[in-house]
Amino acid sequence: MTGEGIASNFIHDFIDEDLRTGAYARVQTRFPPEPNGYLHIGHVKAITIDFTTAIKYGGVCNLRLDDTNPVKEDDEYVNAIIEDIRWLGFEPDKILYGSDYFDICHESALKLIRKSKAYVCDLSAEEIRLYRGTLKEPGRESPFRSRSVEENLDLFERMRLGEFENGEKTLRAKIDMTSGNLNMRDPVIYRIMKVPHARTGDKWCIYPMYDFNHPISDAAEGVTHSLCTLEFEDHRPLYDWVLKEIEWPSPPRQIEFARLNLNFTLTSKRKCLALVQNAAVSGWDDPRMATIAGMRRRGYPASALRSFVEKAGVSKTYSVVDYALLEHCVRDELNGSAPRAMAVLDPIKVTIENYPESKTETFEVLINPEMPELGTREMTFSKHLYIERDDFMEEPVKGYFRLSPGAEVRFKSAYFLTCKKVVKDETGRVCELICTYDPETRGGDSPDKRKVKGTIHWVDQKNCVDAEVRLYDRLFLTENPSEDTESGNFMDNVNPESLRVAKGAKLEKYLSETNVGDTFQFLRTGYFSKDPASTEDTPVFNRIVSLKDSWAKAANGR
Repeated sequence: MTGEGIASNFIHDFIDEDLRTGAYARVQTRFPPEPNGYLHIGHVKAITIDFTTAIKYGGVCNLRLDDTNPVKEDDEYVNAIIEDIRWLGFEPDKILYGSDYFDICHESALKLIRKSKAYVCDLSAEEIRLYRGTLKEPGRESPFRSRSVEENLDLFERMRLGEFENGEKTLRAKIDMTSGNLNMRDPVIYRIMKVPHARTGDKWCIYPMYDFNHPISDAAEGVTHSLCTLEFEDHRPLYDWVLKEIEWPSPPRQIEFARLNLNFTLTSKRKCLALVQNAAVSGWDDPRMATIAGMRRRGYPASALRSFVEKAGVSKTYSVVDYALLEHCVRDELNGSAPRAMAVLDPIKVTIENYPESKTETFEVLINPEMPELGTREMTFSKHLYIERDDFMEEPVKGYFRLSPGAEVRFKSAYFLTCKKVVKDETGRVCELICTYDPETRGGDSPDKRKVKGTIHWVDQKNCVDAEVRLYDRLFLTENPSEDTESGNFMDNVNPESLRVAKGAKLEKYLSETNVGDTFQFLRTGYFSKDPASTEDTPVFNRIVSLKDSWAKAANGR
């Protein structure tokens, strides 16, 4: 990816000014997720902004994993984050960790203590919260705020050596307990956690808080512009204070942008974990999840996600983006790239009584009409076919132009067929249609130019494969699923119809020989992707998105 064509935004305007004034001579960004869960659609925006900004200015963007809380972090999440970023089309210049800077953080904490800008506090977490005050009331100083430099150095060293238990003491920055910004009221910058770290082992039993590690990591790494979502705007004074008090030359500039909020989704890691634990979904990569892993498994193209972020825009204003825009970007991408195929999800058998039993014909059809340069594929046609159950109605209503007794329709790219007889099973359910075909209509047109109003898709019984097709829909019924329900449980907003499974589907046989992740347009049905659960005997396909926005239609109907 090159910087050419990357749209400008207010972040770039700030950077342009910084480069013009000489505040910075280069551009370096970073993407700093905590590896305590899977990345989601909101992270796609942050990733895209961080990496494309560096690309535009010929700079550097690193991935820095914020591993400052060893209780919550896991290598599973580390590996998933790296995979997601690369799948989106970006390659970090370096893969770094917040723990790479633990020594610098410790040295910086000692410097603050020596400057009387930090102190060891014995208050519990609950007591610290009570002393902090509110937005309307100033905080109260800790009774341990006046400890001498020597006592603080001694206590902090004993904290490091493990003499105290978890929560028994903290190191707090000494700033201003009357500040209107709660983040500046003597925030905790180190806490005791007697937990081994995945990368540093047992070296530390004290760990820096994010708000302390983050600015120091940015500065030590060489970041020039620290790009964050808007909730970090109130943390910026603390970010700047830390770097000023440890006397770091040329500190980075923090710039905030509005996070991406998408309706009908949840991105809270806590709530996503609850979905997994309550078996509302099959895992973090369930195709209904708003995680990057879930969207990848569903079949969303990486290019469509990047296009979606671009269309959603970069601003400082809170807004909620309509899920329909994401689906539009997916359809737009797949319409031009996805090969076409015939698939019958709920089949009815069709027997053509005037077609020879031993005969099989071959038709050449375009792989993708939007890209004729891709050429054609072969489809076979014989006496026994399958059509979609929805494409037959025994007693058609007004305006129904598909197959019905006595009606003639076009079987796409093949012949005109007329239904002559309906066969039912012992329950009265239609199980077979007896039809005739007009051999003069090969290719889907008649010599006498007669018109038929209906065209339906089909598959040949001789050349099809049984498949499982998973029809995914939106996971939640409401635009803001985190809103309280009458029961107080967001799980009540889960859409019970978010997954329907067609286990007896009939697909063109060539689809069984495709690769996991390959995407197709099933004619008249939607876009589908081959799922990793596929076996040699039974391919599994996920519906990525329908051909049209059925939710918009339903909403208009309301």
